[in-house]
Amino acid sequence: MSPRLAPPHRRRRFLPDKAKHMPSHFHAIVWIDHTQARIFHLGLSGSDEITLHPHLATRHLHHKANEIGSGHAAPDKTFYAEVTKALADAGEVLIIGPANAKTELASHIRANAPDVAKRIAAVETADHPSDNEIVAYAKRHFKLPLPRVQAPT
Repeated sequence: MSPRLAPPHRRRRFLPDKAKHMPSHFHAIVWIDHTQARIFHLGLSGSDEITLHPHLATRHLHHKANEIGSGHAAPDKTFYAEVTKALADAGEVLIIGPANAKTELASHIRANAPDVAKRIAAVETADHPSDNEIVAYAKRHFKLPLPRVQAPT
């Protein structure tokens, strides 16, 4: 004999209402240099990756003596705006990268998206890690559980 269910208006909810509206990917990490941004959104259900590239091809500039200018390319504001938009729904953001792009992105976010800027957890130096290394770095930083490795039987 099957159990009888209570009418829908009397059934108990096992998940609080708050849990239904929580994003599945709360943390984000972005690895950025002047040629690309690799963005990973992390949560209990796994991770998602987005790779963005600047619209203009990056070229090397060389500074010669007695020339005006620093010899550095100007920050690509459109590129940084796209990265900022991709980070807009993250609860906490970690920005990593090998050179100045990470600090330029953080400055851009602070100047143009103060709501996202409040969620920047850290800006740190990282060379050129693989995708798996980026995700593992973020999990250590945010103290997320690492996947369990089962011992061979």
